[in-house]
Amino acid sequence: MKNVVIIDHFSKAPNETGNNRFVYLADMLCSYGYNVEIITTQFAHLKKKQRIIDKEELSKLPYRYTMLPEPEYSKNVCIKRFISHYIFGKNLTRYLRHMQKPDLVLISVPSLDVGTAARKYCKKNRIPFIVDIQDLWPEAFKLVFKVPVISDCIFFPMTVQADKIYAGADKIIAVSETYKKRGLKSNKKDFDGLCVYLGTDLKKFDENSKSRVIEKPNDELWIAYVGTLGHSYNIEIIFDALNKIADDIDKKVVFQIYGDGPYMERFKEYSKDCRVKCVFHGRLNYADMTSCLVNSDIAVNPIVKGAAQSIINKHADYAAAGLPIVNTQECPEYRELIDKYECGINCDVESVDQVADALARLINDDELRIKMGKQSRLMAEECFDRAETYKAIINEIEKLV
Repeated sequence: MKNVVIIDHFSKAPNETGNNRFVYLADMLCSYGYNVEIITTQFAHLKKKQRIIDKEELSKLPYRYTMLPEPEYSKNVCIKRFISHYIFGKNLTRYLRHMQKPDLVLISVPSLDVGTAARKYCKKNRIPFIVDIQDLWPEAFKLVFKVPVISDCIFFPMTVQADKIYAGADKIIAVSETYKKRGLKSNKKDFDGLCVYLGTDLKKFDENSKSRVIEKPNDELWIAYVGTLGHSYNIEIIFDALNKIADDIDKKVVFQIYGDGPYMERFKEYSKDCRVKCVFHGRLNYADMTSCLVNSDIAVNPIVKGAAQSIINKHADYAAAGLPIVNTQECPEYRELIDKYECGINCDVESVDQVADALARLINDDELRIKMGKQSRLMAEECFDRAETYKAIINEIEKLV
């Protein structure tokens, strides 16, 4: 049996909620007959606290789940986080040095400290090395520190670090074509790369969506947002758009917000002036979230101008739930998917008027909403079903081992 090591800094532990790509991939590899180990951190990034996991719970997994020490940090963007990642990278280096050499290492980037440690280890030991790009660093951080020239200088070392990681990969995999092209730009070994969207397992999604009974009044129409409440997401534009059309819609609309993050209180405060009912549910477990989504009528994807995000988790969840999408994200790749499948309405990134018009159209036109919802589900079946799309990742692993 071949041994595959997956290093995922922000992995999901067995007692945590979520729909992690690499946990799913580990399960899939085990079913194909591989020995798999996931290496991650003891520190839970989402909850901002150290993990406590029962050994019996870990023993039930089909793969080995290894957590290495990492200091805590309280904010997503802070100096303490960079220091924490650096220390985790050093701990990872020590762990790799003493482990039995695997037949292949697959890493998730970010973080770049993980990528650097794994790249050096694989190069020294001549081990096949796959880089799976989940997000672009430092590009994502430049959205927060918008200081021309100075930002480029501050993040230049991270850019060099990312280039070296991508250059060292025997195979570049990414969650979007946009990210894949960024990785290939620095790589001379891999000529085509592989794009596999984050996606979701549609069979499990459908099973989860029936696991909880959702009581929804017959006279209500639900607009849903799922995800982080942070600097990358412009939830305020939805509040403004709903205010603009409040007198022009003939249905009882409720804006349902599922998720948490550093801007939670800011968004709650802003929503107090919204003339449409807004409900903040916090972060739900994945099964409960799917149940809520399939009972919704419209999904919104409001991402701020200049954001580095490409194809992300919520895209697959919205599509799997069969929801028409009102989108402000600038990413051409996602906008083209929406246009191709006719499953939503693209709006200019900062246009309240366009978002308002799009919401009004979908709220007032039942036929259009249902038609776009069916097209959204079709997009999920053709582009986002992990049970099928992740086979391409397995094929690349089999080639390299």
